[in-house]
Amino acid sequence: TIEPGEVHALLGQNGSGKSTLIKILSGYHAPDPGGGIRVEGQDLPLQAPVQSYRLGCRFVQQDLGLVSTLSVLDNMALGSGFPTAFGTINGKATYKQAKSDLERLSLDIDPKALVATLSASERTGVAIARALRDDPQYPACLLVLDEPTATLPVDEVDHLLDRVSAMAATGVGVLYVTHHLGEVFRVAHKVSVFRDGKVVGAGPVKDFDHAGIVGLLAGEELLAEETESRREKAARAAARGHETAFAVKDLRAGALAGVSFRVEAGEIVGIAGLAGSGRDSILGASFGALPRTAGHVTVKGGPLPAGRPDEAIRRGVAYLAPDRKVGGGVMSMSARENLTLPDLRPFWKGLRLRRTSETKTTKAWFERLSVRPANAVNEPLSIFSGGNQQKILFGKWLSQEPSVFLLDEPTQGVDVGAKADLHRELIAAAQSGAAVVVSSSDLEELADLCDRVLVIVDGRISAQLEGADLSEGNITRGFMPIAAVPAEAAGANGHAPQ
Repeated sequence: TIEPGEVHALLGQNGSGKSTLIKILSGYHAPDPGGGIRVEGQDLPLQAPVQSYRLGCRFVQQDLGLVSTLSVLDNMALGSGFPTAFGTINGKATYKQAKSDLERLSLDIDPKALVATLSASERTGVAIARALRDDPQYPACLLVLDEPTATLPVDEVDHLLDRVSAMAATGVGVLYVTHHLGEVFRVAHKVSVFRDGKVVGAGPVKDFDHAGIVGLLAGEELLAEETESRREKAARAAARGHETAFAVKDLRAGALAGVSFRVEAGEIVGIAGLAGSGRDSILGASFGALPRTAGHVTVKGGPLPAGRPDEAIRRGVAYLAPDRKVGGGVMSMSARENLTLPDLRPFWKGLRLRRTSETKTTKAWFERLSVRPANAVNEPLSIFSGGNQQKILFGKWLSQEPSVFLLDEPTQGVDVGAKADLHRELIAAAQSGAAVVVSSSDLEELADLCDRVLVIVDGRISAQLEGADLSEGNITRGFMPIAAVPAEAAGANGHAPQ
């Protein structure tokens, strides 16, 4: 229950059900039979976005939906329409309304300013003001904010939280979805914690402490790893020769504020971090797919130039992008063409590409990775399920026998069986001497698969977990650090990055 003027924080790990709840509130999804939602005493119709709006529900998603090349007032009018006079847009009325909507949230922003010139917190403020703009016929009563500080620099978070408090003071109820406990204690009146689609704890914020909420998020079953997984990791560690295969020093890109770590040949290192932490920039910037503003990357002691994916591939580095439909695979090309894309030289004979040899190689990888349908090697990648697409993209890099794997969200959207298959391939690659780096929002995956996990908070490494300390619960606790881990502590076995 959310009261008028109340900020109600909603916490939960990825996959706990937060996004599903938001989609139900917005009318995008229908809940299962037996449940319902009431807004201002009225039942919220199922899958009716217009009715959700008319009942007063407003939403600001992580993707703010602003057009950066348009002015603030144009962006604010896009959803509700422009005031008109004599069949044309009334510029003065549009400006006056935008100014009023901004001032209601104490936003000192020129409505004529381009959105592209605003700071991150100002853009979020504009999105909130647009959601709450004055509509006498259908006044707002509930505002849902989904990770509103995810992309904000640390110094702008307080400004946004002040605006959230100001909104609540006007009588609007706020559902505040976040991963950051500090924000909960700073701005929320009540809190609910989701786990596995259920509310596992709820009540006034004053009745909770930091440790209690972390315990609810993680769950008692996450206190330690399974014994067999520990044995496998111990065996891998014993077999390693402690040779540095991949190293990053003072990497700065996107939200990263200087990250340093190294990975040994035969080691699997995980990277964990919440939205906006900078985690999503590390591997792309290291490979050269994303720009880096500073820092050095080395492969087996040799420098890897910035912005040169071709050189990274030549040096034996494989990179699996987080979005397989954008940066991972070419959906319109066949599975065969995708799988052999990194290096076509083995299939050329003179001036002709040997399709028969290419097809034979692809079929062998289909069989090894259990790709289905097995006879669809010449079909477009787009016809395969998400899990099978990911297997094909894995095969693309496994076939190159790289010395370094950089894998961003490698099993996102993949079912349990396919995930187990891919994990087996990664473990086999590590046992053969490859260095593997896995960046993932799946904490269970990181705890089960990796020898070490680096936790990224506010662009820096805040914790390094290994051995008995490596568990989902401890990764979650690492998201709420007391202080960042010094760069020299993030090398394998405590050694400084080389």
